[in-house]
Amino acid sequence: MARIVVVGGTGYAGSHIVREAVSRGHEVVSISRTTPDEPVDGVAYVQGSVLDIDALGDVFDGADAVISAVSPRGDMADKGLDVVRVLAHRLAGTSTRLGVVGGAMGSLAEPGGPRLWDLGVPEEYRHEAQVGIDTLELLQNSGEDLDWFLIHPPMVFGAWEPGESTGSYRIGGEVVVKGEDGTSYISGSDFAIAVLDEIERGDHRRARFTVGY
Repeated sequence: MARIVVVGGTGYAGSHIVREAVSRGHEVVSISRTTPDEPVDGVAYVQGSVLDIDALGDVFDGADAVISAVSPRGDMADKGLDVVRVLAHRLAGTSTRLGVVGGAMGSLAEPGGPRLWDLGVPEEYRHEAQVGIDTLELLQNSGEDLDWFLIHPPMVFGAWEPGESTGSYRIGGEVVVKGEDGTSYISGSDFAIAVLDEIERGDHRRARFTVGY
């Protein structure tokens, strides 16, 4: 059993990760600024902000993995990168892995590039996409004493397209995952399976990877 702390544990990706982690018998702590609408049995909920990390006390001590599932939207639009920066500073030099839910636009369109970002991003999504790209750069430039991974979702991922659980997924390395019909999506529950598999297996050390169907 691992001790897993999920930052943004009441959001779309975070809540699915929390549920999957509990279902596997892990000790799970959810940190968020809001209380959950539907608390999950077995989860310890902590209300607070990582940007005021000292106020959270020893919540990260002894964690095997800390997952950042904070979306750079709404009042967090300009703070998403800061969350990862604070966590990276806090966990550097420890045995705790930092996992980050990234964005799709930083993944490659095909082996060797270009990135999806380079092919053009609608204006309304550019800020969020830029945060994802900057987050990956922050992690790649971090010291060797930080054990991290970043997982890119496919092009369609969110509460607006929840999909159905299949219990499966594919990994595409650095290339965005697409189906034979060209679609690129995954359900929240199957995305969470991929995150927990990475926590338990540790296949990607100081690396990023893509998932999808």
